[in-house]
Amino acid sequence: MIEVFLAALVTFFVVIDPPGVTPMFATLTQDMPPAMRRLMAWKSILIAGTILFGFAFGGEWVLTQLHVGLDAFRIAGGLLLFLIALDMLFETRTQRRQARNAKVLEERRAHPGEYEDISVFPLAIPLLAGPGSIASIMLLFAQHPAWPERAAVLAGAIVNLALTLIVFLIAARVSQLMSATLAAIVTKVFGILLAALAAQFTIDGIKGAFGLA
Repeated sequence: MIEVFLAALVTFFVVIDPPGVTPMFATLTQDMPPAMRRLMAWKSILIAGTILFGFAFGGEWVLTQLHVGLDAFRIAGGLLLFLIALDMLFETRTQRRQARNAKVLEERRAHPGEYEDISVFPLAIPLLAGPGSIASIMLLFAQHPAWPERAAVLAGAIVNLALTLIVFLIAARVSQLMSATLAAIVTKVFGILLAALAAQFTIDGIKGAFGLA
């Protein structure tokens, strides 16, 4: 069972990639107050965990009923990530926020806690509970039908989600020290990396769907 846990631990560390998603979290939450950043961190982890556990226990049945393959998740996740990358590269997210802030300034003063909720999209889906992590937990469950081994698989996922939460909370503090110029540089760099990741997701999905792998 230890071998199963270690295999799951490594697998989820690679597909969730806590060090890789943390700068994106810092970039996407840079305009939020600390309390909102912490809320986004906790919500994204809880939502991602719920999705992963849901697919672990019922994903195969749902996909079978809907006639949807895992490659479709890869393609859809890649397209969604690419849209986020375009926002980061061309700063359209910032422009939309500025326009919205100017338009609802009085509402913001009356309700200062109203900010864009990014915990579901893009943090929980598809960055954390994306095609890779969903496919991994479903495949690991299929490979290990015994409940003690499945518990080890879930433990590996939980450890990685806990690690991601920790680095998210650290990123929230570090982002306060970033200047506007540095934040813009980080946004551009990780926008390019995110676009490449999105393209790879889409390519892998197309290869799998058409048997080109």
